[in-house]
Amino acid sequence: MSKKIKEKKKAKEEEEDKVENQKTQTLEKETNGQELPEEESRTSLEDELNEAKDKYLRLYSEFENFKRRTSKEKLDLISTANKDLMSALIPVLDDFDRAITASESNEDFNTLKEGISLVYTKLNKVLNSKGLKKMEVKKGDAFDDEKHEAITQIPAEKKLEGKVADVVEAGYTLGEATVRFAKVVVGAKQ
Repeated sequence: MSKKIKEKKKAKEEEEDKVENQKTQTLEKETNGQELPEEESRTSLEDELNEAKDKYLRLYSEFENFKRRTSKEKLDLISTANKDLMSALIPVLDDFDRAITASESNEDFNTLKEGISLVYTKLNKVLNSKGLKKMEVKKGDAFDDEKHEAITQIPAEKKLEGKVADVVEAGYTLGEATVRFAKVVVGAKQ
């Protein structure tokens, strides 16, 4: 048994010598056959390490600057996101001011009603042009929790059970997203 152990030990030592020789040959090839003194090798490695550290610090600084810049751009975008909408609503606000001024000097109710109707139509057009759409919900529609918010239930006829019995507030969508759910009253069993 000791002979096998000695053979394994000898084979292991030969393998280690072989690996060491390969390392030496590789180093000689890299230095064109010239042996580098240990001090020069250490200096070379320290230079490579310093260069790698410098690259890392530059990359890290560049990334931090990128994060700060994109964060600032995001804040700017958020603060000005509604600029187009607000610009489009200013003429509607002007129309409301004119309607209020005209209603103070004019006693005619029909003229006031017509003016308010025109301003409402203009506001509706501006909001529609920006993508806001009113949900079409009416009495008798099936209740859909993706579109409707049930605020209460009332006893209803058999045909209105589980369906919209009344619409309290209209719902709105902006593109495909729901901005406000339609508030409805749902019919329940009597």
